[in-house]
Order: sequence, then structure tokens, then C-alpha cells
Amino acid sequence: MHAWLCTNPVGVDALAWTELPTPTPQAGEVLIEIKAASLNFPDLLIVQNKYQMKPPLPFVPGSEYAGVVAAVGDGVTHLKVGQNVACLSGTGGFGTHTIAPAALCMPLPDGFSHVDAAAFIMIYATSYHALVDRAALKAGETVLVLGAAGGVGTSAIQIAKAMGARVIAAASSDEKCALCTSIGADATINYSKDNLRESIKALTDGKGPDVIYDPVGGDFAEPAFRSIAWRGRY
Repeated sequence: MHAWLCTNPVGVDALAWTELPTPTPQAGEVLIEIKAASLNFPDLLIVQNKYQMKPPLPFVPGSEYAGVVAAVGDGVTHLKVGQNVACLSGTGGFGTHTIAPAALCMPLPDGFSHVDAAAFIMIYATSYHALVDRAALKAGETVLVLGAAGGVGTSAIQIAKAMGARVIAAASSDEKCALCTSIGADATINYSKDNLRESIKALTDGKGPDVIYDPVGGDFAEPAFRSIAWRGRY
């Protein structure tokens, strides 16, 4: 097998495409032949030794990936060789093969491509946790999504709409706003040219959004927060 190996966590330029022995899964593990992997922000941090999880050196980065089960270890009963899976294991994804805990592998339904699956778990789980577990979003409420054209932003739009909410998507260009509209946003704000707070006020009849989903922070955090509805969640 081959993989991008990190021997010195000083950044992506230090990664080396390296031939490694193909590992054998132990009890509770599976060997995955990787077909697609996504690049998430934690992946950039971890190869700079700036993430809270610091794997022992050397390691193969790549937190999220999808592929085909190539071998199973003892005790694995819910997965079989040849099955398509996605996994969020923290490391191991940037290679041709990896060992993963079977409990972290999600079997893929028919028609769910490896490319889509490799970019599914982290962003959708993040947005689901925020909107469902933390914000307790209810049907009929209004959600403002900042950075709405990014990974977590687009997933938040889709989850909020599936829950029956009204979605206002805020992004930095007309093209990004058009993308948000195409996946279900009810209204958009281009905050590179429109006043965010005034636009929120106009789109909510002065009430403000019930939930604000903010993966961006920075200059837009304060005007968004000051626009929130009574008993809103940020």
C-alpha cells in the first residue's frame, strides 16, 4: 500500500508519498481499500501539531474517507468483505488502504457514491448536533446560516429545511447565494455588499432569527448575534 506519511508535523509540505506494508486487521477492526477521502480543517491542523488530538509519529492523516472492506478482524459481524463503507476515524484516510475500528464504519446504501460518502459524516454530524441537539430547532422557526455555501453551511441548510424551518443563508458572493438557493434556502444575504443586520431585520420583519448557525465568527458574529430573536439560540 501507499500513503501520505507524516513524520514531522510542520505542515502539508512535509508529507511524503510512501510505500508501507499493508496491515492486517485485528479483533474489532477492518481493512479498508480507500476509494475517496475528504480534506477537512482538522486535517490541516493535525499535520501542524495544532490539533487537540496528537497521534504518535509517524502517522497517515485523513480523518474521513470511504471505500470497500478488504478484510475483517475477529469479532466483526456487521461488516463483510466487499461492502461499501464510510468512516470518520481521525487518521488514516490519505492512503490506498487503512485499518479502522469496525464500530466507526458506516455501511453505505446502494447508490451512495464513495465521493459523496467521504464528505458526509463530519459536516452533517456537526450540523445535526448543532441544530437538533443544541438548538432544538422546531418546525416553523427561522434559521440564519452564516458561511452558508461551505460544507457545514450547506449541510445546515438541508437539515434545517428537512426539519421544517425557514432558512436565511448568508454568504460572500452572488454565486454562493445562488448555490444556497438551489439546495433549499428560502432567502439569501450577500454580506460582502449588503448590510447584514439590516438585511436580517428586513427578512424577519424585525423579529430576528430563532436560531443562528455560525461556523465563521469574525466580523459578522456581533451583528448576527445582536439580531437574534427573543429566546433565540446562537
